[in-house]
Amino acid sequence: MPTLHANGLRLAFDTAGDPKATPLLLIHGLGMQLTNWPDEFVEGLVELGFYVIRFDHRDCGLSTKFDQAGVPNLGVARLKSAVGWRLRPSYRLEDMAEDALGVLSALGVARAHVVGVSALGGMVAQLLAARHPQRVSSLTAIMSTSGRRGLPGPLPSVRKILAAKPANPLDLDSVIEHTVNLLRGLGSPSYPTPDKQLRRRVARSVRRSHCPGGEARQMLALLAAGDSSSTLAAISAPTLVIHGAADPLVPPACGEDIAARIPHARLELIEGMGHDLPPQLVERLLALIDSHARGKMLPDSTPRLFVKQ
Repeated sequence: MPTLHANGLRLAFDTAGDPKATPLLLIHGLGMQLTNWPDEFVEGLVELGFYVIRFDHRDCGLSTKFDQAGVPNLGVARLKSAVGWRLRPSYRLEDMAEDALGVLSALGVARAHVVGVSALGGMVAQLLAARHPQRVSSLTAIMSTSGRRGLPGPLPSVRKILAAKPANPLDLDSVIEHTVNLLRGLGSPSYPTPDKQLRRRVARSVRRSHCPGGEARQMLALLAAGDSSSTLAAISAPTLVIHGAADPLVPPACGEDIAARIPHARLELIEGMGHDLPPQLVERLLALIDSHARGKMLPDSTPRLFVKQ
């Protein structure tokens, strides 16, 4: 796997498609490696004429780890965050946005369409678009949030899943089983990913790199970010917000909040979609991203609800 140096770090990356094609940067979520992007999603973007760029965030995958910072106590951090106390993470989401910018610069990409997924990936993408508008051609935020206080959080059933631990944290097979169960619990109720396909993707990533400490440090950075809604008004890139109407981790109200705060953003709600990119919806997601990036989708403040066929 190739690596590049950006923002003082070594970041693993991968590209797909013709380097002369339209650049599109994918930014994944908490603890997710570049290998967590569904193959059919990446291949579909290439077929649509994009030069697809993926990378491992700092502290995960094959990128630089911050093990010297130790593993934060997230229970204490959540309590501090709830009462408004200041957190002191090893790095902030702004730093991770600069990493993403560094990837583009290292690859000689002046401007790119940016797709951010989940709370962390979407918020990093939003910061990149707000802080460096000249580098972002368009922004797509999928199942993300602004972190604004008062927005709903995970459903109680999901909180229970998130609190669970692998039966044996030192055994990779146990970690794989735990992760499969976690992702299945967050997935789309109307579009379940086939078990074999999900298990293969999870096993590939876990065996490539398993860094629970890095995931905890990323979580602390996410908690420290708090309410970033004030930055959304500064985003000038055409913005598309895609959210699952059945998302149990980041409820659809979070996506609605993003769309309401970014000027002229368009919101697309997908009925039956949870907190994942299921194979049954890849074609629909690709069509939305392609139309948005090509400027074929007119701004619309009215949410569009896709109903399961």
